[in-house]
Order: sequence, then C-alpha cells, then structure tokens
Amino acid sequence: METTLLYGKDGLTLNLPDTAFVVEPNNLPGLEDDMGALKAALNSPIGTAPLKEMVKATDKVAIVISDITRPTPNHKLVPVLIEELSHVPLENFVIINGTGTHRDQTREEFVQMLGEWVVDNVRIINNQCHDKETLVNLGKSKFGCDVYLNKEYVEADFRIVTGFIEPHFFAGFSGGPKGIMPGIAGIETIMTFHNARMIGDARSTWGNMIENPVQEMTREINRMCKPNFMLNVTLNREKEITSVFAGELYEAHDRGCEFVKEHAMIRCDERFDVVITSNSGYPLDQNLYQAVKGMSAAHKIVKKGGTIIVASQCSDGLPDHGNYSKIFEMADSPQALLDMINDPEFKMFDQWQVQKQAVTQVWADIHVYSQLTDEQVRGAMLKPTHNIEQTLEELKQVYGENMTIAVLPLGPLTIPYVEE
Repeated sequence: METTLLYGKDGLTLNLPDTAFVVEPNNLPGLEDDMGALKAALNSPIGTAPLKEMVKATDKVAIVISDITRPTPNHKLVPVLIEELSHVPLENFVIINGTGTHRDQTREEFVQMLGEWVVDNVRIINNQCHDKETLVNLGKSKFGCDVYLNKEYVEADFRIVTGFIEPHFFAGFSGGPKGIMPGIAGIETIMTFHNARMIGDARSTWGNMIENPVQEMTREINRMCKPNFMLNVTLNREKEITSVFAGELYEAHDRGCEFVKEHAMIRCDERFDVVITSNSGYPLDQNLYQAVKGMSAAHKIVKKGGTIIVASQCSDGLPDHGNYSKIFEMADSPQALLDMINDPEFKMFDQWQVQKQAVTQVWADIHVYSQLTDEQVRGAMLKPTHNIEQTLEELKQVYGENMTIAVLPLGPLTIPYVEE
C-alpha cells in the first residue's frame, strides 16, 4: 500500500503493509471562490455587524496574525481585511505578528506570509514577549499571574484577530482567542499559561473545550482586552480554505471548532502497536519543537509500550529559540524530565513542549525521520530513523509478524481517539 505523508513542502511517500490502517479526516474540497467567501463572511458575520460598519475612518486598526509556523493563509486574509476597510488610511493599520515565544520573522518571510504589497504598504511588527516596554499590564489572571499583552494591540481603536482552526494538543482547538493569548502576550503570562499544572491537566487535550484550563485562561485574558472582530478559516491537506468563520470572537470560534471536530476527530476501535505520523508538513514541521504535536496525536491511539514514528522535516533544526534542547540535558530519562518539570519550583522557558513530549515518551518509543543529525535526535531522547520501511521490518522482532500499524498522513490535522 502506497501512502503519502505531509512532509516538508513535497510530501513523503511510503510503501506500507496492506494491513496498515490509514486515519485521516474527510478531505474537504477547497472553496471554489475562497476570496468571495471571505468577503461574504465579513459582510454577514456571526454575532456582529458587518465589519465595514464597525470601523471608523479615523480608527487605529490592529490586525493580529499567526506566525510562520502556522499555515494560516495570511496572504489572503489580510488583504481582504484591508480592502474591506478601504475607508481607513493605510497608515492607520498595524499588523502584529503573533510570535508568542517564537523567533521574529524577517522581511523576506513576511513577504512569503503576506505578499509584497502588504509588506511595502502596511506597518508590521513582531510581538516581543520579553520586552515590557512593548507590553501593557492589564491586571491579574485568576490563574495567578499578571496579564501582559502587546501595547499597540491594547491601544488600538479597533482590534482584529485572524487565524485558522485545527485540533490543538492542549488547548482543545487552535485559532480564535489563542491568536491573542499566547500570540501577543508577555513571557510572564505565557509561562503561567504553559505551566506544568495547566499542561498536565487531563482536560488539557486534543478537541476538548469543556473545563479545559488552557482554553479557559486564553478566553479569560481575551475578555480583558477583547478583539472586536475575528476572522478564522479551516484548511484541508492542500492548505486550501474549506470554510470561513468571522464575527464575534467566542461565538464564531465555537462554531468553527464544532465544524473541525465533526471532520477531524476520527474514532478507532483499538490501539495499535505502531503509529506512523507526520507533523502536517510545512510550515508546522520546520523544527523538532513543533513535531511534538505529531507525537502527541499518535499517542492517542498507540498501545502502551508501542512505537511512534514521526516524519517531520525539521528544516530549521531544534529550533533556534528558547530552552527546548537545553532541558533534555538536565535529566537522564523522560520520566526524570517529568519529575523535574512537575516540581513547583521548576520554571523554565519551553518546559511545556518538553513535558508533552516526555509524557508521550513514557508511554511509547519514538523514532524520528527528519533532516536532523542523529546526535540532535538522540539529544532529545528520541531515536533516529533514515528508512521508515526498514524500521517497520525491525519492529516485527518486537511485536511479531501480526504487528498492527496505523498511519496519520496529515499528522495533528487529524485527531484519532479510542473510547476506553
């Protein structure tokens, strides 16, 4: 059986046993006229007046976008917003790149994300989570931290958040309020949002919005300085727009989450010995830090003591920001990492991603197919593989000739589950 995983920009084709079970959502077709659908959504939004009627010509307008690690079609969303608000002078706009804790984007990357016309005509800034001069303190969160958000966002007259909605490994679903928190938040707020207690809560998981503390915190902080308008989309495996959700933040986001849940949550009858997963291809699989999402998706259906094989190109390496790789040097096993991170006294940038990875590693072995060196992979307590078919043959020595295999070609764009 031939199967193609989303991997980098070109995909990765594998020859697998015919008994392998492929788990993927219904591949919805892209909208025939996605620009028309975007404009229609702005004119007939969910829970608000049409966008054009909400914004005065004198307003300072902030548009928050997701960074380059997300496949949000900013090159379509941002121009249609600016066109819809053509009565507002271009100098009144600011585009805020929601980097969260990720690195800044370069001009060339902004051109790739937004198109040259937008980059040449509209002011764009990267959120600086460590620079309090660029942030505003909005008060205290009930989760125990000061709330810092981007100053230009807070001081804007009209605030728009864009994004795309997909299942998320601890927030339930991405998009909506996550564009603001953690997208344009300060590091103190982000650290609480990602602390061991929040990430380790059983309710902080794929597809769950009920009493999910991570989702509750992002919504609480959005209420402190709420976007006046949301424009989110859903995407298929070709990164084409399949639906548009625009309007009031919570109502429009909830509707989008229900749409994604209907198409992306796939029930499996049982767990598998081996689960092969992608990390959804470019841009999500640019580094090993992001590849934890593919590992976590596979964790949902792999047996205890089973094996996960994740194909993630990692063209940007480990990545080059934060402490992700450094934390692995502080313990000698995944369980020791968890014990260290769960200590209330331990607080370190990027610990949340290591925590999610370690939880999966305690459950199953993880092999990584990527452009990383073997040393880099082993440094993250993972096993390198350079040939997935060969690795499967070797695993038969562990699980027997009747080894069961599942494949997630779209990685975390599909969320499989087993009712247990």
